[in-house]
Amino acid sequence: MREILERAAKLRAEGRAFAIATVVRTTGSTPQVVGAKLLADDLGRLVGTLGGGCVEADAVDEARRVLETGEASLRDYELTEDLAFDTGLVCGGTMWIAIEHGRAALRAAQRDLLDDLLTASRGGTPVALVTLLSRRGREYAAAGRMLVESAGTVTGSLGRFDAPAVALAHETLARGTARVARLDDEHEVLLEPVTSRPTLLQIGAGHVGAAVARMARLLDFRVVVVDDRPEFADRERLPEADEVVCADMVRAIEELPIAWNTFVVVATRGHKMDAHALRAAARTPARYVGLVGSKRKTILIERMLREEGVPEERIRAVHAPIGLDLGGRTPAEIALAILAEIEAERYGGSAKPLRLSPQIFDRSVAGS
Repeated sequence: MREILERAAKLRAEGRAFAIATVVRTTGSTPQVVGAKLLADDLGRLVGTLGGGCVEADAVDEARRVLETGEASLRDYELTEDLAFDTGLVCGGTMWIAIEHGRAALRAAQRDLLDDLLTASRGGTPVALVTLLSRRGREYAAAGRMLVESAGTVTGSLGRFDAPAVALAHETLARGTARVARLDDEHEVLLEPVTSRPTLLQIGAGHVGAAVARMARLLDFRVVVVDDRPEFADRERLPEADEVVCADMVRAIEELPIAWNTFVVVATRGHKMDAHALRAAARTPARYVGLVGSKRKTILIERMLREEGVPEERIRAVHAPIGLDLGGRTPAEIALAILAEIEAERYGGSAKPLRLSPQIFDRSVAGS
C-alpha cells in the first residue's frame, strides 16, 4: 500500500491521471491476497502487482478503459486451466478485482483521503480504509467507502452498516492485515489497514542478531539494533539497519518508542542480560517478543519474570525458545527460523507446510 500511495501522490503533484486496481475478494488458491494493489498511470507505467500473468495483463487493459471512461470496474477471474494454463496461474481459485480512477479510488464523503493515508503510512495515526461490497450471486459491486482512524474519527458512511464496519475496522487495525468480513447475506466489507512499516527491534548485535537485521530488511521491516558494545553496535557492521543504538540494552528498551507494530528479538551475550532485556520487553506493548535460547534458559527466565511480578499473560505471550524448527544451526539459518515465525505471527499464518497431503495427491492422480 505504501508504495502505491507514494506514487499516487507523485502523480497527483504532476497532474497525471492514474487508476488503482485492488484485489477485493478471493476464494480458493490465488496468486495474491485481499488488499493487493496495482497502480497504472496514463503513460502505462505500473507500480505494485496483482500476481502477474494474464489476470494482471487483463486488469491493466481494464485500467486503461477506466482511465478513458472514468467508469469503475469490478470483475471476477477464475484461475483455471482455460484461463491461464500457459502463464502458470492455474491456482484453482477466484479473484475479484476492483479498478477505479485515481480521483475516486481514494475518496470518501467527497473528500480526498490521499494525504490522510500517506500520513498513516509514514508513521502517523493508523487508519483503515473500509469499502462496502454488495453481492448478488457471484457478482460484486462497490457500494460505499469510509475511513476509520484508530483514534476514533470516521470519514464517510456505509449507512446502516456504520457501527459494525467501524468495529471491524478497529479489529483489523489491531491485526494489521487486510481482510474481507461478512455483514449479511448480501454485503461484505473490504478492510485495508494503513500503518507505518513494522519495526524489528533487535536486542543484541552478535552473529545471530546481525543476521536477523540483514534478513528483516529484505522483508521491509524498519530495523533497529541495540547493543552496549561499540564494536558490535557499529554502523559499518550493520549497514542494513535503519538505526543502530549503542547503549545499555535495558534502558534502550525502556526509552525507545515501542508500539503495537514492533517485533522484539532478544539475543544478548548472556543469560543475565537476556533476562533483564526480556523483562523490559515484556512490559512494552510490542506485538511480538521473542527470546533466543535453550528450553532450560527459557524456563529459568520465565520463573524469574513471574517472581518479579510481570503479568502472566505477557509471560505466556513471549515466544521462547524463539523461531520455527527448521533444523538449521548457522546464524543465517537461525535468523530464517526467527523471521519465519515472526511473519506467521504478523500475517496470521499457520506455519504449516503448503505441500499437498498424500490423500489429496492420490485423489488427484486417481481423477486424472
